[in-house]
Amino acid sequence: MIDNEDYKKYLRQFHKLSNRHVLIIEADMPYSDVQKVLLLFNKIRKAGNELVGLMRKRYEQLLRTKKYRKLLSLYGNTEDKAKRKILARQLNEMQKRYNVTWDHCRSSMIPIGKKYGIDAVFALTKAEDIWEGIEKCLYDNGKTIHFSKYGDLPSIRAKQINRGISLFVKNNKLQFKLNKMVFDIKVNDRFQKDEISAVLSYLSRPEIIDKEVVETFIKDAYCIDTYRPCYATLVPKMIRGKYRVFLHLTIEGKAKPKYDKFGYPRYIFGKGIVGADIGTQTVAYTSDAEVGLKNLSERGNSIHESERRERLLHRAMDRSKRAMNPQNYNEDGIIKKGRKFWRYSNHYKKLRAKYSELCRINATNRQLAINEDANHLRSLGNVLITETKNASKLMKRTKETTKNDKGKFNKKKRFGKSIRNRCPSKFQTTVEKKFEISCGIYIEVPNDYRASQYDHTANDYIKKKLSDRMYKLCDGTLVQRDWYSSFLLYCYDFKTENIDKNKCISEFKKHYIKEEALIKHIKANRIKILNSGINLA
Repeated sequence: MIDNEDYKKYLRQFHKLSNRHVLIIEADMPYSDVQKVLLLFNKIRKAGNELVGLMRKRYEQLLRTKKYRKLLSLYGNTEDKAKRKILARQLNEMQKRYNVTWDHCRSSMIPIGKKYGIDAVFALTKAEDIWEGIEKCLYDNGKTIHFSKYGDLPSIRAKQINRGISLFVKNNKLQFKLNKMVFDIKVNDRFQKDEISAVLSYLSRPEIIDKEVVETFIKDAYCIDTYRPCYATLVPKMIRGKYRVFLHLTIEGKAKPKYDKFGYPRYIFGKGIVGADIGTQTVAYTSDAEVGLKNLSERGNSIHESERRERLLHRAMDRSKRAMNPQNYNEDGIIKKGRKFWRYSNHYKKLRAKYSELCRINATNRQLAINEDANHLRSLGNVLITETKNASKLMKRTKETTKNDKGKFNKKKRFGKSIRNRCPSKFQTTVEKKFEISCGIYIEVPNDYRASQYDHTANDYIKKKLSDRMYKLCDGTLVQRDWYSSFLLYCYDFKTENIDKNKCISEFKKHYIKEEALIKHIKANRIKILNSGINLA
């Protein structure tokens, strides 16, 4: 038998190590209650801004000191661990002296929260969010913390299920309470019903399930999916000109499997190796089952038209803004420096509402497309091999000023719009999580792998131009470059962590036939694959 103290200790360890997922479901409340919730959102925003102003002032005072900047420079340039510890201690002491600490941030939020009449648990959660931003400035690549502008409503989150947004069961249904408001949730599909049933099952016998959890955790060192509700978050969304409130319920354990309308599993996990070359706009993949080349974040053929409408609306907004505020622009059209007053016409406000709604729809479609593509890759195999993430580097403008053959300056812009519209980094992160959660293996090859430069027919690395999308190998075989990179990733040697040359030779012909059939299908159906080099004419 385990005594009470050890039991609590093991239970706390289990809660730290167990998986968690978030169930997003719409709150069922009248619009009068939605408006009350929006007022609370706005109060939290104002209180957060007040704390941001205070902490920002402290942080800037700390940065202005020569001693702190010198210590930071020494800490970054020192490799000796003992010296780094001494420097880190001195940096921490200076942070305490200038009140740039979590304790000061938390204690400063207490009077601010009381001033705005906010619940203590909401004020504490908001202080935690602000401190995360300060930590990014102190220890990461953050430069400053930002204020929340009017209209940007933060979420309401309480880190305890029995405080702030409390949960209780009534008539075998989950209900939530915020201040004096009691509201239900709209359960629409089978997945949501399965999740809510699992939560209700835990709440009907929490002590028994916790005992089973601790016994299994001690005996087998394994975390059972308990479906214990951890905490709730309320998130507002403007949809078609009207605010709706969504509940994000954080639940302990892995998410329930999804089924289609016939009761079959919606996603079947495959076995085998999948090589994926994730570019700025496309993804090419090679597996035992199939090969593929498709645009990222594309769901249907309407995405190109939606993106075009988004650009047109943005340009129309800019024209209206310039017409109403000529005093804020120089003769060459560049915005003047300094503080300015902006006026917005009713026409501009209508365009802004249309633009924000279109952006919301496009963002939702991108997210759905990313999830669908990640699930498809998981259905092809259980080992995914790809290159390291480099989207953030590709977004940066080039620093060097260069000229072309005609003597004109080359543009410094990189792949900002492509990355914004196609979200390659988000896709890669989603794929990584999908494979890890579903007991698969996700591998990123080292930088010296150079899948885009290797030619297996010559057994050598041959440098190619970025514009060469269709490439001839040394034996004369014409291949699509992105697909060929995915094939070389598919031929990964787990022992040497490099390209398996023997596998390339033995597997190439079989997969090249599939690649030819894929290109024929793309041309026959006139599917526009961005930056692929496949001519549809």
